[in-house]
Amino acid sequence: MSESAAQPVLPTLPVTFRPTRTRVVLLGVGLVMFVTISAIGLLLKDLGGGERLSFVFTAALFASVLLLLSRPKVVADEGGVTVVNLTTTRRLEWAQILRVNLRPGDPWVFLDLNDGTSLPALGIQPGVAKEQAIGDARALRALAENHGSGPRER
Repeated sequence: MSESAAQPVLPTLPVTFRPTRTRVVLLGVGLVMFVTISAIGLLLKDLGGGERLSFVFTAALFASVLLLLSRPKVVADEGGVTVVNLTTTRRLEWAQILRVNLRPGDPWVFLDLNDGTSLPALGIQPGVAKEQAIGDARALRALAENHGSGPRER
């Protein structure tokens, strides 16, 4: 991500960053798939009750996977950042975040932490909405620099 000359405006806290378009597509496809597979299972004449139930169960399983994929978000508030990824949630204090990275080709934002590790933040991903992701990453970086122990000047 290239730095612009102007500092980004700090968003009002609390703020939630999430891949909105991706989420809408995943939830929409999940709903359509659930309804379609369930309807097929219920409309087929030669199926027994258990077989019909297996269609509905399979549809629910597929929809739940898409629901899980739509879960990621990054929530910033006065106390820090909560990173919600596919199966994990991690709360970070502002001082723990040294840098917010979104380099060209990265699938999502990475947070460099003061313990020497890097945490992926899937809630900001440039796949479908690149400009939104870049703006969100800049806003989160500005918040981290303003509230935390990260570098103050670039």
